[in-house]
Amino acid sequence: MIKFAICDDEPHMARELAERLTAYLKETGRGACTIDRFSSGSALLEGGSFDVILLDIQMGPPDGLETARLLRRQGFTGPLIFVTVLREPVFDAFEVEALDYLVKPLDGERFRRALDRALKLLEGRRGLPIVVRQGTGCQVVPPEELVYCEVQGRKLYLHRAGGGVVDCYGRLEELERRVDGRFFRCHRSYLVNLDYVRGCREGQVLLPQGEAIPVSRLRERELTQALLRRMKGGTL
Repeated sequence: MIKFAICDDEPHMARELAERLTAYLKETGRGACTIDRFSSGSALLEGGSFDVILLDIQMGPPDGLETARLLRRQGFTGPLIFVTVLREPVFDAFEVEALDYLVKPLDGERFRRALDRALKLLEGRRGLPIVVRQGTGCQVVPPEELVYCEVQGRKLYLHRAGGGVVDCYGRLEELERRVDGRFFRCHRSYLVNLDYVRGCREGQVLLPQGEAIPVSRLRERELTQALLRRMKGGTL
């Protein structure tokens, strides 16, 4: 399911964007999707996790640019599309890696092209299998089967649902860059799939089957926030 968020403090504009987006999804034959609307940046920041965000700039406070900065700091890596009457901040949009900058009143074709690019980018990232080379062969680990990964020395150990472990040489930072937003770096030596987290207690992340891995004291608050966003998004 693809989750869209629209953030605009003008109700009629938010409604228009939702209608245009709904029509686009119907025309392109997309599967199940959700569209949530927010009237402020603060509401969006507390609204859960999303795959694609359409965001006005002229709001406040925080305005759209500051909201985008905060979203990126929270770990949002998905397509971000600005929809605004303001032409001047277009270059500021590069700072937050915006996918596109659309000026109101909307041009229908430009809007459609922006969504085409957003979904193409999203589908290219989502669910990509992790290919692990082992000697002359390899193993493929679907991300939904990866519970957590730990690094020991120069080796990575990928713990799969069901108890299997795949090991290989590599760096945890490289794996972190390859996976999507469901994964969280809870410790310098551990990367965990939030979909498998069952709680956090006494410096440990609790996993199914009674397993536990450490969480850095400095990252406990971020982990809690990431879990809350995940739960609000209906993923856990």
